[in-house]
Amino acid sequence: MRCFDRIRVTDLRVGERGISASYELTVDGVTRGYRLIEAYEERISDVRGIREIAALISIVPAINYTLFSDEIVIDFPIHELDLRFFRDMSEVTARDIFVNRIVRRTGLVRDEFIPNPEDVRPEDAEPRAEIVARTTDSTELDAVDGELSCGVMVSGGKDSLLSYSLLREVGCETHPFFLNESGRHWHVSLKAFRHFRESEPRTSRVWSNIDRLFKFIESNMRILVKGFDRKTKEIYPIRLFWFEHYAFSFLPIMMKRGVGNVIFGNEYDDPFSVPSYFNGIKHYKAIYDQSQDFEDYMTSWFRMRGLGVRQWSPIRSISGLIAQRILHRRYPDVMRLQMSCHSPRYVGGELVPCRSCNKCIGIKIFLLANGIDPRIIGYDDDLGDVIAHVESGSYRLDEDELEHSLHLISERLKVKLPRAVPHPEVETVRFNEVTARPDHIPHPEIRARVFDVVERYVKGYSILRDGRWERVGREELGI
Repeated sequence: MRCFDRIRVTDLRVGERGISASYELTVDGVTRGYRLIEAYEERISDVRGIREIAALISIVPAINYTLFSDEIVIDFPIHELDLRFFRDMSEVTARDIFVNRIVRRTGLVRDEFIPNPEDVRPEDAEPRAEIVARTTDSTELDAVDGELSCGVMVSGGKDSLLSYSLLREVGCETHPFFLNESGRHWHVSLKAFRHFRESEPRTSRVWSNIDRLFKFIESNMRILVKGFDRKTKEIYPIRLFWFEHYAFSFLPIMMKRGVGNVIFGNEYDDPFSVPSYFNGIKHYKAIYDQSQDFEDYMTSWFRMRGLGVRQWSPIRSISGLIAQRILHRRYPDVMRLQMSCHSPRYVGGELVPCRSCNKCIGIKIFLLANGIDPRIIGYDDDLGDVIAHVESGSYRLDEDELEHSLHLISERLKVKLPRAVPHPEVETVRFNEVTARPDHIPHPEIRARVFDVVERYVKGYSILRDGRWERVGREELGI
């Protein structure tokens, strides 16, 4: 799987409203380069420690490629905790990529580079690259202590829109943050961005050419099939770690404004499947940077780094079915901004979802299960494509969530759908130690207010004990 002699991140620059660094790839002695650029709409050069933050932002993309390079050189000084973050994330990400992008065939990696699954050993999933870097003493960064101030990473999907709406309603000072990744993915966010730009003065956007950098690196990887970037919009061929680049890109703004919380709209994950093991290799089914384990790591790391930021999600204990229900019933105007498809297209001057990808099918199932007219956000109400995807296994929902949603549709429309099985706990707030602890919202006051709202749209609370779901009262949970 070796693709590069060396990946070198070099020539770090900090300007008044932007940062940049060069990525140099050496393949068989030939070096090619591409420059990562991040542009801001306000001055950032006056942030104390901005050069350290710029270095941190610049190295994150390389975390995805430690399986494929002999050496990764970070050619500017970085703080020792930033280097530790790089090494820690490289180990977890390498395992996730090896299992979920290499061994489990995606059609994007050439067959001759895919190992026989039965022969795979844990050491095969360890990073290949030697990390070469020099550490430096830290500037004293501006700590942020805004306990009720939340930077919400808004993608335009239901989960980030609901997270923003919930936190705003319960009294948090909310800052909608949008990352324009310089690719078609920006179309997913565009409708929401234009709305928030008009109505919320704390809205911020960072322009980054990160998508183009990823494409540049992956177009130089010999293991990928020809035309990999045109084969599917459902998954990326290699990269699995990019959420924290999103968060780090807004650190300069958070430090200037004193924003003390990084919020991602990460919904409920099945505790029986995350983390998982393949031939002794622990992995997260390609979602490590959306997991509770990752949030715990980042909150701890931000504390050690002297920033005091907490990273969490307000909807970690509710399913996508419930998230869609709350968004529709409580925040209908915000729901009309929802774009959960990664391949939207213009029809009559309006951006609409493609209606055929796995994400679109999942959203359509949630809408129909909740009795919501799918046409509100650009879908039709035909069940044919839902049945086809379910029968072919082309969906991205937890099994119990899928089956219960299909059960609700069957009951509502008086039809018989495949895989329609009731799982009543899906309509409760669900807690467990692996993916959604009762204290997953770290601030008790905010936690109580959030569940005051959420419990109006669910059928009580459940907790996982000895592998079984038990109904519990809110008092027992201490929330």
